Amino acid sequence: MISELGLWQGRPLWAEIDLDALEHNVRVLKARAQGAQLWAVVKANAYGHGALAVSRAALEAGADGLCVVCLEEAEELRAGGIQAPILVMGPSEPAQARRLVELSVIPTVASRELALALADAAAALGVVQPVHLKVDTGLHRFGLPPREAIALAHYLRQVPTLRLEGLFTHFASAEDGDKTYTLEQYRLFLSVAAELDWVPVRHVSNTATILDTPEMSLEMVRPGVGIYGCYPAGPRSDVELRPVLSLKSRIVRLTWLEPGESVSYGRTWRARRRSLVGLVTCGYADGLPRVLSNRGWMLVRGRRVPVIGRVCMDMCMVDVTEVPDVAVGDEVVIIGRQGEEELRAEEMAALCDTISYEILCGIGPRVPRLFVRGGRVVGRELRRPHLQGELGRTAAARVAEAHE
Repeated sequence: MISELGLWQGRPLWAEIDLDALEHNVRVLKARAQGAQLWAVVKANAYGHGALAVSRAALEAGADGLCVVCLEEAEELRAGGIQAPILVMGPSEPAQARRLVELSVIPTVASRELALALADAAAALGVVQPVHLKVDTGLHRFGLPPREAIALAHYLRQVPTLRLEGLFTHFASAEDGDKTYTLEQYRLFLSVAAELDWVPVRHVSNTATILDTPEMSLEMVRPGVGIYGCYPAGPRSDVELRPVLSLKSRIVRLTWLEPGESVSYGRTWRARRRSLVGLVTCGYADGLPRVLSNRGWMLVRGRRVPVIGRVCMDMCMVDVTEVPDVAVGDEVVIIGRQGEEELRAEEMAALCDTISYEILCGIGPRVPRLFVRGGRVVGRELRRPHLQGELGRTAAARVAEAHE
């Protein structure tokens, strides 16, 4: 069984990454994008899912390219054998220019200094370097205001070793029901694009935009959380996205408490009756938010059980008094499905007053990822930079071993 293989590294805590579900989500989102290219956003270790395996699966499902936020993430993908186009959406330094060109990735240019450094590196290597330009239409984070973006675009057009092939922006509130601000940003972006009609690729759409306003897909879309099976603003009946990640552990100890006895630090939970408490090896160092103390849920034998007491760094406790035949070694589902019950990342996020993105990205590096197809483990990933040998490979070197 998959869950039994989760014990391979000694500590009973693991994430299962359903590559079949991921490929389904890529296909659904691409079909909705009205003929636009789909570039999968795999930054932040693919939202905690494992960048190399996710990138390969997304490309196999029809993704046309990949999006990351920095040079280091692009280096990891290239070192893992990914040859597909990669867009670096975040800022890059002029000192990184030669490496960006050597890796054949596409940087986002927001200054003449970076443009000149890229042009020099491209000339030295005898290539023409593609770049994208980001327009700040109202998020006020990264990118250039419209007039500055237009001026830089015309400058880039005159540099023979650079090719401006993409123009994009980022929406501030695409997931909101009120689309007024998104439409304002979109119209402003189109006005810039109209002055730069020689730039072949325009892209604005994230997951929420693909789902709600697919007519904005233009030439390219950039879904992130949707390819991992989460909805930015709640499930939709017309689009089936399948959760990709399950987080699982086991009960490693069972303890009976008498009325009045307490659990964990601060004694914030006390038994009101004779209670059976299960110890679970997952804590806030693994990505289980401490705010779930005395308010979260997990699944044991297909039943919801409450998290009791304060979540600790490496473990937590659940009340399993009402679970028939519960035993040490029973699987615990922290995110995912067990029997007829399901705990989604969105539900956990709501309890924590945050978003599913943070829950997924917060799953710690010591949690092994097991990649699954057709119910079988086909690969695994574990970051162990402090170890030597096979498990000690670092980022351009994460463990991503194939299993037959």
